[in-house]
Amino acid sequence: MKSKVLVTGANGQLGETIRELFSTNNLGLEFIFAVKEELDITNKVELKRYFNLNNFSYCINCSAYTNVEQSEKTPDLAYKVNAQGVQNLAILCNENDIILIHISTDYVFDGEKTKPYTVLDKTNPINEYGKSKLAGEQFIQSSLSKYFIIRTSWLYSKKYGNNFYKFIVKNAKNGIDLSITTDQIGCPTDAEDLSKYLVELIADKNTNYGIYHFCNSEPMTWYDFAKLILKENKLLGKIDLKATSNYRTVAKRPKYSVLG
Repeated sequence: MKSKVLVTGANGQLGETIRELFSTNNLGLEFIFAVKEELDITNKVELKRYFNLNNFSYCINCSAYTNVEQSEKTPDLAYKVNAQGVQNLAILCNENDIILIHISTDYVFDGEKTKPYTVLDKTNPINEYGKSKLAGEQFIQSSLSKYFIIRTSWLYSKKYGNNFYKFIVKNAKNGIDLSITTDQIGCPTDAEDLSKYLVELIADKNTNYGIYHFCNSEPMTWYDFAKLILKENKLLGKIDLKATSNYRTVAKRPKYSVLG
C-alpha cells in the first residue's frame, strides 16, 4: 500500500514544483495536493474533517504567509497562518500519528553573524514575518515528536509563483532598468532542489527528526543573484542593472542569513 503524503499550500511555488516532479512516481508514495481554497490550515474544523477523511502518513506544509513587508503592517495575518495555522497542523498530526515536514526560513535569525547559521544557533527574528515563523516552529516542537522543520533561504522557482528570479527576468525582457540591493547576503535556493530533498526524507524513511537547514548555492547579495539570473537567461546587458546600498524597506532584513 502506498504512503499518502498531504501537501498543503499546493498552489505556491514549492507545492507546484513537488506536484510537477512527484505527482507520478515509483517511490511508493501517493501525493494529495491541497490548495488553500480546498484546505485552509487556519480553519480547525475544516482541517480536522479533512484529516479524518484521509489516512495520511506525512504532511508537507507549504502553506505560509510570505509577504514580509505586509507582515509589518498587518502582523495578525502572518501569525494567523504561520503560527496558529501551523499549531493546528501540529496538533492534528500528533493525534493522527502523521509525520510533519514544515518549511521555515532563514528570517528566524537576526543576521548579525558573519559565518553560516547552524541549527544550534540562537534564533532572534527582527521582523514580524520571522517572528511568526519562529512561533510556528515552537508550536511544532511543543506538540510533536515526529517532525522535520526545514529552514531554507531565498527560495525561488523558474516556473511557478511570484519570486525574485521571475521578477528579474520579466523586467529585463520588458527593458526595465533595475537597482538591486547589496546590503543582504544569503543563499538562493531552487524549489526543485528543495522538493527533491523533502521527498528524499520520506522515501528514505528518515527518522532523525528535528530541525534542518537546506540551501543550495554560494552566498551572494541580491545584486549578485540578479546578475546570475540575467546571465543564465542571456539577458545580461539588456538593461542597466545598478547596485545600491540604499534600498529601503518597511521590514528590517537580516544582513547575513547564510544557512549552514
